[in-house]
Amino acid sequence: MADIYAYISHKDGVLEDAAPELMVAAGKIDAAAPVTAIVTGAGVHLDQAAEAAAAVYSRVFKFNHDALAYPNAEVVRRLLVDVLPADAIVLIAHDTFGMDLGPGLSIKLDAAFVADVVAIEGMDGAALAVVRQEYSGMVSTHVSCDISAGAVISVRPGAFAPPENPAGGGTVEDRSGDMGDLSAKRTFIELVAAEVGEVDITKSDVLVSIGRGIEDQENIEIAEELAAAMGAVVSCSRPIVDAKWLEKSRQVGTSGQTVKPKVYLACGISGSFQHLGGLKGSPFIVAINKNPKAPIFQVADVGIEADILEFLPELTEAIEEQ
Repeated sequence: MADIYAYISHKDGVLEDAAPELMVAAGKIDAAAPVTAIVTGAGVHLDQAAEAAAAVYSRVFKFNHDALAYPNAEVVRRLLVDVLPADAIVLIAHDTFGMDLGPGLSIKLDAAFVADVVAIEGMDGAALAVVRQEYSGMVSTHVSCDISAGAVISVRPGAFAPPENPAGGGTVEDRSGDMGDLSAKRTFIELVAAEVGEVDITKSDVLVSIGRGIEDQENIEIAEELAAAMGAVVSCSRPIVDAKWLEKSRQVGTSGQTVKPKVYLACGISGSFQHLGGLKGSPFIVAINKNPKAPIFQVADVGIEADILEFLPELTEAIEEQ
């Protein structure tokens, strides 16, 4: 079995939530194989991220360069092609950056590519069995992939529970001297902060989030009444913003806001990976949907099969009676 590498993303030195999850995913491939975390960046933020990664991984390679200060997939791809062995197995998070990085990296490494993996069933010789989801999560696809020549595997954030007691005590090795040419056609110019509306959903501990199941703009009042009773804030999925029923600042997802609530009520939301990609920090998810096959039920802590237009008013009334 080839060595396994996990590319670890961070923001200003703080690791993304997927960092420890990739360690667990690697163990599903081969529990005995060494796993090396790769952290890129520049300056003090890189050092902070590398030390944080060493609390999870036994070995961390860090690469320091001004061109890596902002996570440019084109630059990172050049770096990884230079430093990884030809048969490496590389795990990355299936987020917007991972979707940019992964396909091209697999081509440059002449390795297999499997995207958006939600489960890993193990090895059979040189074949790795994984589970992906199709049609917005309505169908689970079991895939067998020959990884004898290496592989790039993107793992859906939240699909693997992080280890409760990470080993820690890992070593950090500065491998910046191994880097080659990092020039790229794509250049980082500036980072523009997302517009914040009257309510900042990223600061709320409890979110009542609505999707297509709300059916009509006038029905949003039902969710607002529940949120008021719970001391929560109303958020939404992309279709609600596309319909111009709520402002963009209320949208949760990869094309909206990233939130870390303690409790998340998904009301009439199907649960596509684009939406779930905006949920971080392992919130307690309560899913309410009249479609029993909605993908949201696969990640929910509590699932309720019901029409939200009937259920939410009853829930509001029950809470107000307490």
